[in-house]
Order: sequence, then C-alpha cells, then structure tokens
Amino acid sequence: MTPLRSLLLAFCLTLAASGLMAAPASGTLAAGAPAAESSAAERIAVIDWGLAETLLGIGVTPLAVADLDNYRRWVSEPVMPDAVHDLGLRTEPNLELLAQLDPALILITPQFEGLRGKLEQIAPVKSLSIYRPESDPYDNAVNVTRELAALTGHQAEAEALIAELDAQQATLRQRLEDQPQPPLLLVSFIDDRHVRVSGGSSLFSAVLKRLGLTNAWAGTDNYWGYAQVGIEQLATQPDATLIKLLPMPLDAERALQRSVLWQAMPFVRAGRVHAFAPTWQYGGLLSAQRFARLLEEALLDE
Repeated sequence: MTPLRSLLLAFCLTLAASGLMAAPASGTLAAGAPAAESSAAERIAVIDWGLAETLLGIGVTPLAVADLDNYRRWVSEPVMPDAVHDLGLRTEPNLELLAQLDPALILITPQFEGLRGKLEQIAPVKSLSIYRPESDPYDNAVNVTRELAALTGHQAEAEALIAELDAQQATLRQRLEDQPQPPLLLVSFIDDRHVRVSGGSSLFSAVLKRLGLTNAWAGTDNYWGYAQVGIEQLATQPDATLIKLLPMPLDAERALQRSVLWQAMPFVRAGRVHAFAPTWQYGGLLSAQRFARLLEEALLDE
C-alpha cells in the first residue's frame, strides 16, 4: 500500500471512529471511486502555490491547483503543465469542479484552514506549513518537501532536489566571497509610495544568510516575513543594493520614473537597483533555487 493510500485509510478510520464520517457525496473518494491506488499520488489538488511548486519539484504533477492565472504571473517557475485544472480563487475554490475531479487528497496551508470543512466533504485534507512562528522558512521548506515525498513515494527525487540546492548554494557562496556585496533590500511594490520589504523571517532572507549575504532590513516583520513601509524608509539604508521583486503595478512603475523622492534614493542615484523576474516569496525550495539563480545573474560579474 502506498504512503498516500495509508494516509487516506487512517484518515477515514479516524472519521468513522469519531462518528463524523458521513456517506460520501458524488465525486468524493470512496470504495469503488475512479481514483485507483496506483494513481492516488497523481490525484492531489492543491490550494497553496508553494505546495504546488514543491510537488512539481519532486516529479509529481498536481491534479488541480487554485488560481493558475496568478500562479503564472507571480510564481512563473516551475511552469505548471497545461493539463492541470484551475480551481479558481485560492480563498474560494470551485467546489463543484473539485468534486467532479475526485482528488485523493487536498493540500492546504494554515491560512486556508477556514476552507477545511467544505473541502473535507470532497476528500481528505492535509495542511503543511512553510511559514511558522519562530522558525526558519528554508528549513521548513526542506521538511515539507520530505513530507510530500513520503506521501507520494518520491523520496529519491526529494533528496536529489535538496542536494542540488545545497550544491548550488555552496558554489554561489564561494563565488560571492570573491566579490563582496553590499547589504540587500528586497522589496515588492504595492504602489509608488509603499512597498513590502522582506525581513529576517522571510524565505528569501534565509537564502541570503546561506549565501553569506546581508539583508539590509533590520526592522520588524510579520508572520509572512515582510514589513509594509513607505518608500522613504528605504533611504535609511543608503549603502544598500535594492532588489525589485516583480511583477509591480504598471502605474507604480511609471510614477516612480517621475518621482523626485524615488530618484533621490541613494541606491537609485548609484545605479544599485536590480529587477528580478517573478519569483514566489512565500514558496518552497523551487522558489529559493530560482531566487539564488537570479542573485547570481544580477550580482556576479561573468
């Protein structure tokens, strides 16, 4: 029996013992349901993008993922195959479609716990979290990768991915030692006057630390590892290099070109600004890998 099938069986036995297990609605996983044991690992619906990209990273294509249009805009890589079904908004997934797809498992993260009751009427639900209070999101991403690998039987692929990232970071750290870098400000623009700046609790800051780089933002951040601030507060780090995390609002980009305040920023005047292609700040190891690659392209002389 596969690990995922074992999880489903234990889940159903728990519900039955507690008296909470009702007759399955049309499209739910039940005896004789279309999802065969051999394909259970391929019938996973995912609400969170970080978990979706992690599945792709270990060689599992999700059955369905929420809000694929914005996944392609904000996450970009890894590319989501065209065969993956779009479940609509992450906060309001299309439950009718989800039931018709008959997933073996639905993956969520804690911020989507409010959906659990509705989702459990369709299939077992498992919550995994990369962002947790007082913990390193990179270490959590490694643990989540291994958890998903155990569920799907893709342990070898997961260990290969983790080893690949370790090697990438070791090589890049060594190269950076030969070309010292100033502290880095990592910002995502809300509009032309406000940004989300990545703090010490963020995934990307964890990557900087592993590469021997310094996050210039020493202020407080929130559960997701960012602080929302006015752009004038960025001027408190005059020696920093600024990384703009795309996409950004088109009207904000145009306004910045005319902004006296922005043009007066030390990093703008010195030409220490880099725009990074869309990379999911709240993702897993694939996002960390892409971010490190973009750092290498922006910071190192070839």
